[in-house]
Amino acid sequence: MSVATSVTSSRSSLASAQSITAPLVPVARALLAALFLMAGPSHFNPAMVGYAQSAGVPFAPFLVPASGVLAFLGGLSLLLGFRARVGAALLVAFLIPVTLSMHAFWAVKDPMMAQIQLAMFMKNLGLLGGALLVAHFGAGPYSLDARRAAAFGSE
Repeated sequence: MSVATSVTSSRSSLASAQSITAPLVPVARALLAALFLMAGPSHFNPAMVGYAQSAGVPFAPFLVPASGVLAFLGGLSLLLGFRARVGAALLVAFLIPVTLSMHAFWAVKDPMMAQIQLAMFMKNLGLLGGALLVAHFGAGPYSLDARRAAAFGSE
């Protein structure tokens, strides 16, 4: 088998793999977005503001609802695949400070609570990874971004 045949064969198998897995992309976006869409509105709850204040978050009455807006808008953007790179950037802007301030497992004295905070910290790192992937690759197929790109003939 020549190199040219091998490359052509690889490209065709890659194309078929992409077409087979393409429907998984909106499912992945929805799964990633679900947490942010559900958590965003809870940031308007006075109990959430109080919890953030007890964790030492400065300006919590302002920052907690603002973070809820970031989370919700970023999640909605991912769900719809509308300006998903911007939505992912909103989620990154939400996740970094929240992860560092609210899940500082290294500062927790109680071993059980430290383990819970470690799990939450690691969960947020995974979410951050997903958001960074969307920030780089975009919304993918079956998204409003893809429809817009097809209509304008660009990405």
